[in-house]
Amino acid sequence: MKYVICVNSNDYAASLEVRNLYKCLPDEDAVQHGQLRVIDESGEDYLYPASHFVAVELPADVEKTIAGVA
Repeated sequence: MKYVICVNSNDYAASLEVRNLYKCLPDEDAVQHGQLRVIDESGEDYLYPASHFVAVELPADVEKTIAGVA
């Protein structure tokens, strides 16, 4: 699972919050079009401009905690 931080929520204020961490799902077609498939505030995955996010790498124990895996 890849994680991203939102750095720009212009045009998506209801769905994205700046400085929030989001799960990003693999979608090669989206990447080729400059987009990312992100699970947003609604809990659903949607395509957003990749420029609205910065990818982050989290330590494995933090990823497990976020994912709810004990």
